[in-house]
This record gives sequence, structure tokens and C-alpha cells, in this order.
Amino acid sequence: MATKASRSAARLMMAPAVVLLLGWMLVPLIMTLWFSFRKYLPLRGGDLGWAGFDNYTRFVSSSAFWPSVQTTLIIVLGVLVITVVLGIFIAMLLDQPMWGQGVVRILVIAPFFVMPTVSALVWKNMFMDPVNGLFAHLWRFFGAEPVSWLSDAPLPSIIMIVSWQWLPFATLILLTAFQSLDSEQLEAAEMDGAPKTSRFFYIMLPHLSRAITIVILIQTIFLLAIFAEIFVTTGGAFGTRTLSYLIFQRVLESQNVGLGSAGGVYAIILANIVAIFLMRIVGKNLDN
Repeated sequence: MATKASRSAARLMMAPAVVLLLGWMLVPLIMTLWFSFRKYLPLRGGDLGWAGFDNYTRFVSSSAFWPSVQTTLIIVLGVLVITVVLGIFIAMLLDQPMWGQGVVRILVIAPFFVMPTVSALVWKNMFMDPVNGLFAHLWRFFGAEPVSWLSDAPLPSIIMIVSWQWLPFATLILLTAFQSLDSEQLEAAEMDGAPKTSRFFYIMLPHLSRAITIVILIQTIFLLAIFAEIFVTTGGAFGTRTLSYLIFQRVLESQNVGLGSAGGVYAIILANIVAIFLMRIVGKNLDN
């Protein structure tokens, strides 16, 4: 049983890490809040004084604000649908005994460890290039005209690239859930004559509900801040400008730190609203 002295010693040893972590999180947040109320133009006079809520009003009333929010949500929803659906089926395949199962699993998970900028460059130049890309050669092989993916179908292209990055994560979590499934339930259902579709929808899918909600929660938090793939591929053109990319443009391209900081606060609010909503869903599934 822990004594009062041992608990005090544990708190004392944890204190430096807690202080460092709080500083790591709170200092940027406080600076963002401070600059959001200032008119700060680094190359045009610096700090020009108190702006009040002017930055917030200008940012939300901008013609690019709501389209960027809509684009962000479309990308998040598209990636979640693809990664969850394909993740379930790939996890089912990987759960089956096969030759070289360990190697196959490593190859499936490998894309998750590739940096977003690198994977976006690979997809842009190796696959989606309308002249020398793999898809262009494939289209010509079947007698079709190559597609300029990033200009003709920009949002589906971004969703495809990001889904490729996050699919291994979803597959890994769902594979772990599959491996914890009681095989006796499936065997009993099979002996009772239940078809494969019934076994999947009434036994496997309910068992995966917790894993699916965890995948959705974690991926959504990260996907709301998607930036690198858009910066490398389209540069925010063709209707692919997300909220995080709009903030980048306001800060670096327009050199308006105050306006960009206000956008950062809006992004934090949006992320917290989505996170709270998803946490409620996760909590309900974990309680069942």
C-alpha cells in the first residue's frame, strides 16, 4: 500500500514532465489567443495594436471560410468511409491463415510510416501525373485519354492519397479486434446454418463497433488538420483549400498573423466540437 511519503515522491518526480507538457500545450495556445486580438503584420509595421474581435469577424465573414470548412469535412468523411470499409475487409483477409502472413502484414502496415509529404509527392509524380504517371499509362493501354487527376478530380485525388496513408492504421486496429473475436461463436453460428453474411452482420460487425469508433475518433482528430498533402499536390487550388490551409495562407501569404491566429482559434473550436461529439459516441459504445 502506498504511503503518503511515496505518493509525494511520485508527484515530485512527475512534476517536471507535467510542467513541460503543460508548457508545450499552453504557451502556443496562449500566444495564438493573444495574437488573435492584435493587428499584427510582420512585414507591414509589426504590432499595430489591439484589434478586438475584428480578426474573428473578418475571418468568419471571408468568402473562403465556409467553403474551406465544407472541404475539410468532405475530406474527413471520405477518408473515414474508405479506411473503415476497406480496413474491415483487409483485416478479415489478414486474419485468415496464409503463406508469409507476417510479411504481408508488414507490407500492408508500411504506408502508415511514410511521411505525408513523401507519399503525396509519390502519388502526384508517380501515379497521377497526366503524362508519365502510372495511371496515365494504364489509361492509354486501354485506349482512353489520361486524366489530369489533381485538376479534373482534385477532392477525390486528395481523399485517395490520404486514405492510402491512414488505411494501415485502421486495418491494424480492426485486425486486433478480429483476433479477439471468440471463434466458438462463429463455429456455433456456422453449425446452426447461418450464412456468411449473417455471421458478418450479426456477430463480427457488432464485435468491431468499439474498434471502429476508436478508428473514427483518432483519424478525425488528425484529419481535421490536414495540410501537407494539399500543400504538395494542389496548393489549395481547384477547391481543395481546407481550413488549416486557409490559416496558412492568411499567416504566411498575406502576412497577417492576427487574422491567421483567429482562424486557428476557429479550428480549435471546430476540432473540439467534433471531438466531443465523437467521444460521446465512443463512450456509449464502450459502455455497452
